[in-house]
Amino acid sequence: MSLDLGVDRGSPVPLYFQLSQQLESAIERGVLTPGSLLGNEIELAARLGLSRPTVRQAIQSLVDKGLLVRRRGVGTQVVHSRVKRPLELSSLYDDLTAAGQRPATKVLVNTVVPAGPEIAAALGVAEGAEVHRVGRLRLAHGEPMAHLTNHLPPGLVDLDTGLLETTGLYRLLRGAGITLHSARQSIGARAAGDAEAGLLDEEPGAPLLTMERTTFDDTGRAVEFGSHTYRPSRYSFEFQLLVRS
Repeated sequence: MSLDLGVDRGSPVPLYFQLSQQLESAIERGVLTPGSLLGNEIELAARLGLSRPTVRQAIQSLVDKGLLVRRRGVGTQVVHSRVKRPLELSSLYDDLTAAGQRPATKVLVNTVVPAGPEIAAALGVAEGAEVHRVGRLRLAHGEPMAHLTNHLPPGLVDLDTGLLETTGLYRLLRGAGITLHSARQSIGARAAGDAEAGLLDEEPGAPLLTMERTTFDDTGRAVEFGSHTYRPSRYSFEFQLLVRS
């Protein structure tokens, strides 16, 4: 590992945190690529003039974030950087592709169901009307990232399972001539249930990020309602805040 690392002993910021922030930045910038080995803790401690417990604490903090993994007989390896999703009208598939994360999809459900009250209100259809339900598991580098559930009005687009496993839903909508214009979205968090924990490789009760979004085309028609959950160790939302004048 040939990284330009250093710590400021005069800073009030703990030494382990200074080191973990530099390593995290190197992972985010692609200097440390997925699969690369971090190196020996003893050598890193000697190089920086730090104690081994300090280096171990820095590395453990990144293991806890899901950026590093300890493998027996191999050492400490970079997993991948967390995807930071800007709050704009884009799909997870497109965001992962832009971040170089090689997205993959497993379609879990692809069927027509009667619309319940929440779905009917979101899509502007009568309660009990038929809508298309798609459930998918989105992966990156072979690891689960998110569980995605979407409802769409019937006949809007060809929701072939094979296509859903090779491309994103928004790409299919755009390919069908639908112009995505705006969305209403809410973000939250909740504990993982047993089934969802199994899908996302998390412990039951682990915290998950949640997002609900209703997307509209350029005529004002609701074209999809999504209810998604994300692993916070692999994913975050990024906001830009402006002062109201």
